Amino acid sequence: MRPEGRITRFAPSPTGPLHLGHAYSALIAAERSGPGQFLLRIEDIDQNRCRTAFEAQIFDDLRWLGLRWPLPVMRQSDRLPAYSAALEKLARLGVLYPCICTRGDIRAALSAPQEGVPVIGPDGVVYPGTCRGRDIAQAGANDALRLDMRRALGLAGQVRFMENGPLHHGTHSPDPDWMIANIGDVVLARRDMGTSYHLSVVVDDAAQGISEVTRGADLFDATAIHALLQVLLELPRPSYWHHDLIRDEHGKRLAKRDDARAIATYRAAGATPADIRAMVSL
Repeated sequence: MRPEGRITRFAPSPTGPLHLGHAYSALIAAERSGPGQFLLRIEDIDQNRCRTAFEAQIFDDLRWLGLRWPLPVMRQSDRLPAYSAALEKLARLGVLYPCICTRGDIRAALSAPQEGVPVIGPDGVVYPGTCRGRDIAQAGANDALRLDMRRALGLAGQVRFMENGPLHHGTHSPDPDWMIANIGDVVLARRDMGTSYHLSVVVDDAAQGISEVTRGADLFDATAIHALLQVLLELPRPSYWHHDLIRDEHGKRLAKRDDARAIATYRAAGATPADIRAMVSL
């Protein structure tokens, strides 16, 4: 795709103040858009943790950094019907099943001696498949909905995605057996949200016409899930740019609880947007 046609986005969750890592990600997305378009999206499906004050701070911090985006801003909380439609399509394809397992149930199942060492995937420990085989018609109001990874791959065939970033540059074709063993049956709709990150991000990127997804390298392995969902849902497939992570002096990635590195904290101390760029090596 020509640079002038690139559409990128920054999609934070209003669950805490933006920190240096967010600034880095937003600035990279804006720069990657070139003369194209940079969009802002608010990922607020976790209504138990999202706060309007944090959302207002996101807008203020990003404008202070010099970023601009078209209005209105897309909010995931407004898009539950779109996620429901995507889930209905996946259900018709026969690749969803309801899951009644709690986190405690999963930990107990994986602690059995015959299970060996639990495999850690993009969503944490890989689900052992306890509820696999349950019919979608059995789904209760409090059930999660999981993707039957083996069936989904059998239907979709080989998935591919293009990585433009320097960390993993090139075309990637994740091995189906690797995806089954190391990603497993991920949750696509959680009990209290009606969707999940994996489903909503794929549906929203398509709705906004995102041509290149820029995000942290910690989400690289999740891209295989998203490429698979794009095939199943017959959605456009963007390219990706996974950037390195901003870490503290101990090598630990920054989190929203790191208020000492919040953009607002630096602003209050007299930092300028140029100072923030220098801190994140831009």
